[in-house]
Order: sequence, then C-alpha cells, then structure tokens
Amino acid sequence: MPLNPGTRLGPYEIVSLLGSGGMGDVYRAADVRLDRQVAIKVLPERMAENPEFSARFTREAKAVAALSHPNVLTLFDFGVDNGSWYAVTELLEGETLRTALQRSPLSWRRALEYGIALAEGLSAAHSKGIIHRDLKPENVFLTADGQIKILDFGLARFEAVVPQPVARGATVTLAPGITGQTGLIMGTLGYMSPEQIRGHKVDASTDIFALGCVLYEMLGRRRAFPDSSLLETLDAMLSRPPADICEMDSSIPIPCGRLVARCLEIRPEARYQSAKDLAFHLREILASPERWKKSEAVASLAVLPFLGERLEGENEYLSDGVTESIINNLTRIAQLRVAARSAVFRYKGKDVDSLAAGRELNVDAVLSGRLIQRGDRLKIQADLMHVVEGTQLWGQNFNVKVDDIFDVEEKIGREISEALRLKLSGKEVAQLGKRYTQNLEAYQCYLRGRFFWNRRSPESLTKAIEHFGQAIERDPNYALAYCGLADSYGMLSMYRYSRPQEVVPRAIGAARKAVEIDSNLAEAHTSLAFWTMNYEWAWTTSDAAFRRAIELNPNYSLAHQWYSASLLCRGRFDEALTEAKIALQLEPLSLPVNAALGWVYHFSRRYDEAIEQYQKTLEIDRDFFLAYHFMAMSYEQKGMYEEAIAACHRAAKLPGGLEVVTGSLVHTYAKSGRADDARQLLQEMIQRRDTSYVPAYDLAIINAGLGERDEAFAWLGEACDERSTWLTYSRLDPRLDDLRGDPRFEALLRRVGLG
Repeated sequence: MPLNPGTRLGPYEIVSLLGSGGMGDVYRAADVRLDRQVAIKVLPERMAENPEFSARFTREAKAVAALSHPNVLTLFDFGVDNGSWYAVTELLEGETLRTALQRSPLSWRRALEYGIALAEGLSAAHSKGIIHRDLKPENVFLTADGQIKILDFGLARFEAVVPQPVARGATVTLAPGITGQTGLIMGTLGYMSPEQIRGHKVDASTDIFALGCVLYEMLGRRRAFPDSSLLETLDAMLSRPPADICEMDSSIPIPCGRLVARCLEIRPEARYQSAKDLAFHLREILASPERWKKSEAVASLAVLPFLGERLEGENEYLSDGVTESIINNLTRIAQLRVAARSAVFRYKGKDVDSLAAGRELNVDAVLSGRLIQRGDRLKIQADLMHVVEGTQLWGQNFNVKVDDIFDVEEKIGREISEALRLKLSGKEVAQLGKRYTQNLEAYQCYLRGRFFWNRRSPESLTKAIEHFGQAIERDPNYALAYCGLADSYGMLSMYRYSRPQEVVPRAIGAARKAVEIDSNLAEAHTSLAFWTMNYEWAWTTSDAAFRRAIELNPNYSLAHQWYSASLLCRGRFDEALTEAKIALQLEPLSLPVNAALGWVYHFSRRYDEAIEQYQKTLEIDRDFFLAYHFMAMSYEQKGMYEEAIAACHRAAKLPGGLEVVTGSLVHTYAKSGRADDARQLLQEMIQRRDTSYVPAYDLAIINAGLGERDEAFAWLGEACDERSTWLTYSRLDPRLDDLRGDPRFEALLRRVGLG
C-alpha cells in the first residue's frame, strides 16, 4: 500500500509517489537534515521480512554506494524504519531510455554514445563484484542535462532464492523478475542471458548480453528477440541469433553488427569478457565510422613475439627470429603499417591478451603465435585477430623441419596479405618471397646475432658480433648479417662501451658492404647513413643515404628516427620534428622513439615539452634510463637542479645508465653550486681514462660548467680526435653556451662540418 505524503522514513519525508513496480514503490522525498530532494525506493513487505535478503541488501547497498561513477545512479543511504526497508538515491529529472525510444528513434551515433556510457557504468560495477542482472531500457535513465544513469544496480541480485531453469512451456509472469512453476529467475525476458534462463551461474558477461540487447534495440529500432509469445522468445534466446542490424540499416557502420552479435553470443565465453573492452570497441567505431563504411581492409598490424616451448639456452633465438623475420617481410608492404620490433617485443615473455596489446599498439590486427621444437621439427601455430571486432581473420598450423623455416615465414606473409585483402604490387610480392640467404646455417647464426644484439649489454653485443661474423663466413653475400654487424659495432660506441675509433670504422665498413651486396635494402642505407653522420661527419652523403632508406621502406621507423637526429644537429628543427613524429606514429610504444621526440624538443630549447614527452616515455617503462638522463638535461636548463640530480641518480641505478649519465650529473653539480664535488668527480673520471673509456666530450662539458674555458676547449679537441658522437650536437648543446663566440668554438664547428 503506497505511503502517504508526510510519512517519515528515518530522516526522510515522503512528498509524492513517482512510480511502482514488482521491486517496490519509488517516492520523491525530502531529506530534512540536508534540505535536499531525493528518491526513495521502499521494498515490498515480502522481501523486507526475509532475513537473508535484508543481510544481502545491506552488503550490496554498501557496495553500490562505493561505486561513485557518473553513469550509475548514486546511492546516498539505506535503512529500515518500522519494518520498511528503503534505499535513498539521487533524484533524477528526465526520462527512461524506454520512454525516449517510444517517442523517437535514435541515430546510430547517439546509440553508440549511450552504449559507451552504459558499458563504462557496468565496468565500474563489475570491478566491485556487482552484476546488475536486469539491464533494460526501463533501467536506463536519460537526465535532462544529458547524463546516462543505470538504475537499480545490484538490488535484483538474490542469493536467498536458488535459481531454477525455466522449462519450455512453463507459465511465466513477466515482471522485473520471471516467476515460473519451477522457481524464481531474476531478470526480464528479452534481456536475460541464456545462462540466466537456464539457472546457471552469472557473471559480467551476463550484463554484456543484456547490453547487447539494449544496443540492438537502439540501433535496430526493434527488440533483439520477439516478444509475441513466451515460447518464441525463449526459443530465440536459447538457440537463434537475431538478424544483423546492418542488414536493416545500411548507414550503420559494419562493425556495429559484429559487435552486437558478439554481445549476444549464446555461450558466455564467446562474448566480450569485459565491459571495458566493449566500451573501447564502441569508441573505436564512433571515432572512425567512415573507415568502416568504406572498407573492411586492415591498414595496420602488430606481430607479437611468438611464444617458444621446449627452447632452452640459445635456442630461444628461434621464436624471436621467426617473429622478427615476419615483421621484416610484412614491413615491405607499403599499404600496411607494421608495428616495429622495438614496440612489440616489450610483450615478450608476458601472458598478454593479444587484443589488449593491439589496442595499446593502435593497430587494426594482431598476429600471435607459438613455436614448439621437437628434435629437427618445428610446430608453428599462428593466429591473426581483428582488434576492434575480436574475430579471427586467419589461422594456420605448420609442422615442418627446421630446414623449411624459410618457407613457413614466406607462407605466413603471403597468407596474411591475402587474409587482409591487400592488393600487392609485383615488387611487393617479390619482397615477400625474397630470401637474403639460402644457407640455413647462416640464417640461424644471423638470428642468434639479432637475439644477442637486442640485449644491448657489452657481453651480448660481443656475442652478437661473433654470430654475425659466423653468418658471413657461411654466406659472404648475406647483406642483413653485415647490417647486424654494423649495428653491433656502432652500439658499442653509442653506449660508451668502446672508443669510437676502435669500433665505428668497422660499423661503417660493414654497412657499406651491405649496400654493395643489396642496394635495395633500407636497413643497410640507414646504418650507413647514421654511422657516417656520427663518425665521418659527412652530412651530404648521410642525407642521401637516409632519403634512400625512406624511399625504399617508408615504414622503417628507425630511418625516420635517425634522420630526425641528423636534421636536428644542423638546426633544421621543423623537419626534425616531422621525422620524429613519423617515427612515433610508426612505433607509438617504442622507448627510444618516444625519447627521440623529447630530444628534438630539448635541443629546440622547448624544455617543458621535452620533459612532458620524457614523462610519457616513462609511463611506458619506468626503468628506461635514457628518459631519466634526457629529462635531467632539460631540468638543468630550467634551473631545476634538484630534480635534475634526482633524475641522474635514478638513471645511474639502472643497467647501462651509469656510463651514460655521469658526465651530465657532474655538469649539473658544477652549475648548481657544488663546484667542489664536480672537481673531485672530474679528477676521478680523468684517472679512469687510463683503464676504461671515458668520453672527452663529458670532460669538456664539465669544465665548461665550472667556467674553465681553456680546459673545456682542450677536451673538445680530444673529443674531435676520438670522433665523439656528441660532437654532432655541439652546435645546439646548451651546456656549451658559455663557449660560443670564441674563435676556437667556431673552428670546432667547422671541423665537425657544422660551421
């Protein structure tokens, strides 16, 4: 029996009845303590008298109150007064989604916007362990100010009543719950999941099914399942999927139909497994509908590191090698953007959801695989998944001899291009089938070399050089092996493990040999350009090699990244920024590429933007020492010495960081008033030069920071003799500002080719 106006429930005074239903009456009420209007739902007497229900109601009310999500009705209070259990919520002005749909249809854009809000609200609830179980248009409220609110969260969940299956032919009363002859099932027919109907356990996918029904109704302008009779509805929900909404309205983007169909899968495991993923996919469609309407072709792809089983020790190179070879093959397709190795290998060894990884990498499709070695045979399983739609585009199992690994890699490349419906040019077809060596042993040595090269330690780079050398011994015309040799020697210098004069000439020689063998190899031109720039300071030759590399493979991120550095050194800031952003677009999760963009900002003296970019880099990996080092340099230029020193110390504690960051740290001491500390550390560095490589450039900037100009110029002269990589930045490095204007500095720039 409805409560009369003026009735008090605790501190709340009933004003008027707003509505009634099987789960109780809802009233407008006044909170006399806070002088505000609220809504109160008073539960039916039959439920209030059940002690198990009252305990459950208390637990769930507390959980719902903790949600605090903009798309969930806010619960203010709950309690009991004279046997009446009640829940107090915010008072909403507006209408239910059911009323809105009855008044006028929604555009597909508005339907997706509502779907995103509902999915986000469900995600928040699911994170608290709350399953709605009765999502439907009547329980979705559209407020007058444009908000979407899910109503009655958790109040329909009962553990006191054990669900029983609804038998076909049973008498069912349609209400907020479905009452059958055999028991009570909570939910609403037409929106309940098959597992609810069968009385099985429910979870988050249950609400996703209901949301699929709501999406179907908003987009298709009719219910997903017929409501002409109980038997027809039950039969459809348990056995037949509804018609594709895209067939009813051609203006709806193609993935909408697949997304809704996936929500409405009969098997829970076939649906989206989280409302968060569903919200992300809805956003993807809403953000680029024209792309989906025009073509379903995939424009970007990530090859995740293949998992290796029964691979021990150095045999781990097999799974890495297959992954890298497939990446290299697919990168040569101009119309396909392929995430580079440095971006995808951050997932190596992790139990990662391939679709989630694809979203992080901002690609349309993801290739994942598994490799198992048994003696001289390899079993390779590969699967290609569409990231937005969550569907398999292609899958294949291979069982081959190790000797046939070339054929498998080529076949995977060809079949993926076919699965993606890419129209390849004759040149691209030839590139997919191109073998850089016919010698299996040479290929295996090359893969081992790349495996160790990617570890970047002095020991691993030495091993990489050994393996690349063995590959060249077995095939003297193996251009990629020469590229690997060039990169390994060069990295020994770049990471300050060896003196430039000892290793960089070997890098340049190997790169030139690679170009001589294969003049169409972008990797070879890139290596030659970079090491020529850094050691020979031959800027014109280097420029030509960079442009040739990019012409051969516009998707080769490293070419854009290193060309950006070349442009930057000569003060061509806008061009450098453009190339750095292209590299980042190709490899959005690459740590070096992210840091390289900050590098451009730093030397353009846009220090705040540089620091912001380094912080973004560290969001990807908190242990990337170069980001801390570069950030310290920008902090120093802003006069934030404490922050700069802290960043240097953080970098020094990470593997490889101490050798790189020491010069910057001591320079910061010099500039921050700790001259005595700087001089003491400077002397220690000079003494270490007798036994290890300490770059003369580092000693030069420290002396410059101490105001010792003659000593700084003396060390800069020695840095020229060393062919220091840092001298390429001497025209820009703000740490040398106090030396500018001196004729000796102008002579230095001319010697480096920057005068």
